[in-house]
Amino acid sequence: MSKSNLSQTYAQVLQMQNLCTAIANPQNKIHLKGLVGSALSLVLSESFKSSKLPYLVIFNDKEEAAFYLNDLEGLLSDKDVLFYPGSYRRPYQIEQTDNANVLLRAEVLNRINSQKKPAIIVTYPDALFEKVVTRRELEKNTLKIAVGDELSLDFVNEVLFEYKFKRVDFVTEPGEFSVRGGIVDVFSFSHDEPYRIEFFGDDVDSIRTFDVETQLSTEQIKKIGVIPNVANKFLDENRQGFLKYIAQKTVVFSKNTDLFFSRIDNFFGKAEDAFKNLSSEMKHASPEELFCNSEELKRQLLDFSLVEFGTMSLFSEENIEFNTTPQPSFNKQFNLLIEDLNLHHDRGYTNYIACASDQQAKRFHDIFDDVDQNVHYKTIVLSLYRGFVDHEQKITCYTDHQIFERYHKFQLKNGYAKKQAITLKELTKLDIGDYVTHIDHGIGKFGGLQKIDVEGKKQEAIKLIYGERDVLYLSIHSLHKITKFNGKDGKPPKIYKLGSKAWKTLKQKTKSRVKEIAFNLIQVYAKRKLEKGYQYKIDSYLQHELEASFIYEDTPDQITSTADIKADMESERPMDRLVCGDVGFGKTEVAIRAAFKAVDNGKQVAILVPTTILAYQHHKTFTERLKDFPVTVDYLNRFRTAKEKRETLEKLEKGHVDIIIGTHQLVNKKVKFKDLGLLIVDEEQKFGVAVKERLKTLKDNVDVLTLTATPIPRTLQFSLMAARDLSVINTAPPNRYPIESHVIRFGEETIRDAVTYEIQRGGQVFFIHNRIENIKEVAGMIQRLVPDAKIGIGHGQLDGKKLETLMLAFMNGEFDVLVSTTIIESGLDVPNANTIFINNANNFGLSDLHQMRGRVGRSNKKAFCYFITPEYSAMTDDARKRITALEQFTELGSGFNIAMKDLEIRGAGDLLGGEQSGFMNEIGFDTYQKILNEAIEELKDNEFKDLYPDDGKEKDYVKDITIDTDFELLFPDDYVNNITERLTLYTKLNTLKTGEELHKFETEIIDRFGELPIQVVDLLNSLRIKWIATKIGLEKIIMKNGCFVGYFINDQKSAFYQSPNFTKVLKYVQTHPRECKMKEKQTRNGLRLLLTFEQIKSVKQALSKLEGI
Repeated sequence: MSKSNLSQTYAQVLQMQNLCTAIANPQNKIHLKGLVGSALSLVLSESFKSSKLPYLVIFNDKEEAAFYLNDLEGLLSDKDVLFYPGSYRRPYQIEQTDNANVLLRAEVLNRINSQKKPAIIVTYPDALFEKVVTRRELEKNTLKIAVGDELSLDFVNEVLFEYKFKRVDFVTEPGEFSVRGGIVDVFSFSHDEPYRIEFFGDDVDSIRTFDVETQLSTEQIKKIGVIPNVANKFLDENRQGFLKYIAQKTVVFSKNTDLFFSRIDNFFGKAEDAFKNLSSEMKHASPEELFCNSEELKRQLLDFSLVEFGTMSLFSEENIEFNTTPQPSFNKQFNLLIEDLNLHHDRGYTNYIACASDQQAKRFHDIFDDVDQNVHYKTIVLSLYRGFVDHEQKITCYTDHQIFERYHKFQLKNGYAKKQAITLKELTKLDIGDYVTHIDHGIGKFGGLQKIDVEGKKQEAIKLIYGERDVLYLSIHSLHKITKFNGKDGKPPKIYKLGSKAWKTLKQKTKSRVKEIAFNLIQVYAKRKLEKGYQYKIDSYLQHELEASFIYEDTPDQITSTADIKADMESERPMDRLVCGDVGFGKTEVAIRAAFKAVDNGKQVAILVPTTILAYQHHKTFTERLKDFPVTVDYLNRFRTAKEKRETLEKLEKGHVDIIIGTHQLVNKKVKFKDLGLLIVDEEQKFGVAVKERLKTLKDNVDVLTLTATPIPRTLQFSLMAARDLSVINTAPPNRYPIESHVIRFGEETIRDAVTYEIQRGGQVFFIHNRIENIKEVAGMIQRLVPDAKIGIGHGQLDGKKLETLMLAFMNGEFDVLVSTTIIESGLDVPNANTIFINNANNFGLSDLHQMRGRVGRSNKKAFCYFITPEYSAMTDDARKRITALEQFTELGSGFNIAMKDLEIRGAGDLLGGEQSGFMNEIGFDTYQKILNEAIEELKDNEFKDLYPDDGKEKDYVKDITIDTDFELLFPDDYVNNITERLTLYTKLNTLKTGEELHKFETEIIDRFGELPIQVVDLLNSLRIKWIATKIGLEKIIMKNGCFVGYFINDQKSAFYQSPNFTKVLKYVQTHPRECKMKEKQTRNGLRLLLTFEQIKSVKQALSKLEGI
């Protein structure tokens, strides 16, 4: 069912034709009555389609405007709807302009100027309150470029400098540009993606937009205008109101016009106050020059056709009335919904249900199919703000989020959001002086890229410095052998002399130890493979209803995790799955669904949590979420009296309790279940060995689901796949706002303002102060600043009982501010706390800070986080880097990224057993993973051959191949001049595995840096040569003096010599005796078999010869 039927109905309505004729007369004043919810969006979009006039729609506030904006974007195309926001948070706080908004404003002005087809501009009072640059000024300051123009690069360069654009290596934000050869990248303030302009001599050859994150082109464009930052460049020029700027034929729609004017006056008053308080030393423009007051706006409004909607009208002469009522509320009761739909159907109404996604529509079908009676409805996939019933057109249009009572979120284009990828790249990039681990030679210091002469030809190599000034030059072809050293706490590792025995023995020791662990893991897995567990039935309609009533929208990862878990439960093998996800990413919801499925099948569920508070909290969450379903939830922890505990245990044994939540008391001998079907372990990394051992006996054939928030690096997960299945939840719930992070100095005013603001909007505040000795003074200071706040103090030296009561009181909202040490980091969930201060943030590690910041922003309110630090100059370099990283990573889901960098190595070490971390420190984390992978491969090939059937794939006999050549294989300086970028490209080149990937890499480079020079073509071909060589068993290749020599595998007993590939090579040598020869040669390492080709003048020639084999 498409949305066109719905919109066509509205296109033919009588009132619609009246509206269109009315707005065709200029300066008409009309009052639209009786439109509620998204009915308004339909009327706006349909009248816009037929009238073809530009619209300006003014709503009461930003939130409402944003919701309607999303409606209109869904009904029309994105290109026809623009959002015009205000640029600051408060008047005259110029430093607080919101760059994303400045960008959107410039885009709107640019669109009005460029005479494209009319658009709907959605806005709100704050935006119209600010005056804008006049049209003439903007035209004067726009650099127009079109394909085919004659322009010199220097001219473009000069103009951009004049516009105060900044020249950088790679463009990431508005107001930057870069020049590489004949390519200019520039990020104008008028478009949310930067442009890439390619010159051919002095002609503009092509213009395309590109993506900041990947730096790759997205679409071709004919002509562009580059605009400087409109907000600050023209401070001294004269300005005019936005209403003066838009075309005269625009139709203005305004909601509650009187409210609109009173808000403008209110803002103007604030601006005047702010102006009075400004220092007189600097010249500031007066409020009249920068802002409009309501008188001015009133006069301007009367020049347009004006359509007022809402309850009141100020100017209107004629009325157009619709008869719509809001969607009724069903309190998630589907029987009421079905009755309502059928009742309307009998009265001749058409029922529509607007769903945000196909998946939601499918859910409705599932739920309604389970019901015996016929339900009359049609689903449309269209995200609407509010449902409505139209009594004249006989239409009901309900929205899915209102039926399920989920939170509906608006999305604003944030073209400016600084992408994470870039900061992440910075974190992994190698700087000179960093420690790197070379798999064969051990740990050395990175000395940068260097050009070296190989027999008169330039080659690029990486310099590594070892103990006693030994230097190792590493060819760019073996970059995969080095990894950045990630040790614990950043202590410098021990550096050995090149060629010393120490590294070899260390590697050997680690390997044998790792092999032992891997062996045990695989054994456990093998045993479980043979066991039989309980097979659950497929989902019932209760399950669908539970899932649909989730108040947030499922993220893609949540959907896949849920599906995986269900598949595991429905198979006859016992489940053992680990779910990883960042703080607040909905792991609990996944667990609730699994638990419900078990209960639905008549089984009991045990949930094991590390702390007493968490037990209480999960109990609250589970009861709340399952309150409409026939499920009993109970919990055990040290709050419960002996009598309560005894009763609970009795009920559990009789089977009267379905879900039991508890701390490690659950694994006690006394606890007996009637029929345990599923065990859920939360925050697994916090349990001791004893508890885990006891669990193993509990769970021989019980399904187990483990949740953890400390993300374990991906590679380790895959190598552990042998032991347990893994799901990772990496996407944030859609209606969480990113947490706004500020770095501040310790200032009483800032603290007072933030605390009072949070309390005024009914929230609570965390204040982290990690020194017990003066924590009371800090609490006293806050009490002095905010006298009416209730304040509690928590730290680890309180006895357990006191601490628990304190935390619970805070969770129940009995006081406003909790001043505490880092004790809160362990998973306390207070949805109402949305501001956190971290004092002396420079003394914490990244992941601690991230965990603590994750305590706020857990509901749909905007959250704030303040890192209180000393002056930047007083902090250590590392501390400064950590804080800046956190400021940039406000996005949700960055936990994974942060933890990967600041990896608490214990997290991964303990997965394999406690004694691991020692080795990791000595050899670095990535190398540890490499060794672990090798060990598991070897075990699969030898000890556990029968467990892993041969999958018929070709085995790789060559693990590693080296190329030695006198051709120039590199990225020339004048092609890629940024050294770190060159290194990144080399590293990426080393990870490519297939021809398609290489081809993609090639197009990416051409896109970013222009045509490939011959050296780069050769470099890419040398990679292809490597791939063929590994197939035919060559370990080393030498291309020098016009000869190609390949060395076969050193190990004479290798299975390769019996493989079909080797036979193929032999055949080829026999049939082409003039081209190539095969011979044996005595080397230091014994006899080697060689393959030689003569007369090889280029890399391409070598490649074509090898391809012939």
